[in-house]
Amino acid sequence: MSLPCGGDRLAVQTLVDLAVELETVGWDGVFLEDYLVHYRGDDPATYDPWLVLAAVAGRTSTITLGTGVTGLLARDPVKLAREALTLRDLSDGRVVLGVGLGDPGDRGASIHPLWDPDRPRGEQMDERLDLLLALLAQPDPRSSRVRVQPLEDAGGRVPVWVGGSSQAGVVARRAARAQGVLPYKLSDTEQWSDFTSDEVAELAGAVAAQRGAPGDLPGFDIAIGGRRRLASVAAERAAVDAAARGGATWWVEYIYPGSPDKMFEAVRRGPVRASSAVG
Repeated sequence: MSLPCGGDRLAVQTLVDLAVELETVGWDGVFLEDYLVHYRGDDPATYDPWLVLAAVAGRTSTITLGTGVTGLLARDPVKLAREALTLRDLSDGRVVLGVGLGDPGDRGASIHPLWDPDRPRGEQMDERLDLLLALLAQPDPRSSRVRVQPLEDAGGRVPVWVGGSSQAGVVARRAARAQGVLPYKLSDTEQWSDFTSDEVAELAGAVAAQRGAPGDLPGFDIAIGGRRRLASVAAERAAVDAAARGGATWWVEYIYPGSPDKMFEAVRRGPVRASSAVG
């Protein structure tokens, strides 16, 4: 389940309680958006996902915790790596870090942009992704690189999933350097279209080709979805099944900020999983 990181009249304690309820109901993961200023409302509350997830880590034991996604151009990669590694240790290794360019419409960018406006955004994204992956890499005794690990090997690796539009081929190139991909289909984020099985398989093939191992993606996650549930369980399961047939490993549902009652109602419906015939 993907949760907002803010919105009109959304209390931070509600977010924490929703995430705890997700584990109780049987969801596998909770992923928070990461905006500097949330996009819904004239003057919305906007919370730091890492502090929220740290609170959730103390009240849960099994659910995966992560962001979907953190905009790397609005974050210091060194601080981000330390936050992810600290949460990893707090949660006994239950962390996934989703990253991307970030929403260029994030109203918080005007407060203090952390990227160089005179250089291409994609170029700076690549530099920051390389640094982040190096900081999160498993220790190499032959390397003299300074590390930011809170504890030696505590909790294992923090997987990095790269988000972005599959219409922009660069997302496959970037994801090939990481441990997963959190794609959306259309580059026009005002619209939405679910992936077909063939489109998921095509994306997986593009990532594998970038890795130099066509058809081989061991241990690589493909997280598909990111919208509200369809009108019927049958329609939702058909979309989940299509993604699974293409090779997806996660299906992500989103809850828009709203009244606590409606948000808890959406959580308590429970996850729609792929049919047993699909796997």
